[in-house]
Amino acid sequence: MVRRVVAPLISVMTLVMLPTLTVGARAQAAAPDATMTRAERAELIDLLNRSEKEFLDAVESVSDAQWTFKAAPDRWSIGEVAEHLVLAEAGLFTTATRSVAAPADDKWTATVGKTDLLKRALPNRTTKVDAPQEIRPRGDMTRAQVMARFKEQRARTLAFAQETEAPLKAHTAPNPFFGAINAHQLLLYIPLHNLRHDQQIAEVKTARDYPR
Repeated sequence: MVRRVVAPLISVMTLVMLPTLTVGARAQAAAPDATMTRAERAELIDLLNRSEKEFLDAVESVSDAQWTFKAAPDRWSIGEVAEHLVLAEAGLFTTATRSVAAPADDKWTATVGKTDLLKRALPNRTTKVDAPQEIRPRGDMTRAQVMARFKEQRARTLAFAQETEAPLKAHTAPNPFFGAINAHQLLLYIPLHNLRHDQQIAEVKTARDYPR
């Protein structure tokens, strides 16, 4: 009788354990990849190109009077917005590449869910924020210098986005608005932030006293 009972028990236990083992194997296989997917790379490249074109189209025909016009003393001119974009891109790119050179963050997966938040929040100008002091325009660059630096930096960022195979998501850095974000998100931040301020340039042009 013992033999008759044990055999079915072994079969039942095997059937119970098999789904557990299968689920465990699937969980391991579904572990997030720290490198950009093909779709993520394509999205980043598209955003970099699109935000650059939008910005250049908005400013290249602007006169010098329009470049320096301020709708109010506490508002930025188009030139100041452009300088802010240059300073911000430099800081974001440096932070991203330095974080990649540092050891990986063993808690990086906690940042992955912030990507959609960045995509929603950064281009949305209904929420106003004050830029950190280090990326506020200082007026120490000429218009030609601002434009040359913007194009040079964007070419560098684009080349990096096209070529890197680094596990970007495994490397994080603190952000004053979103807490810890990963290097992939830092690169996404550049064009999303650019699109935000493209809207600001369009707003400057609608001011009543804007030079025509």
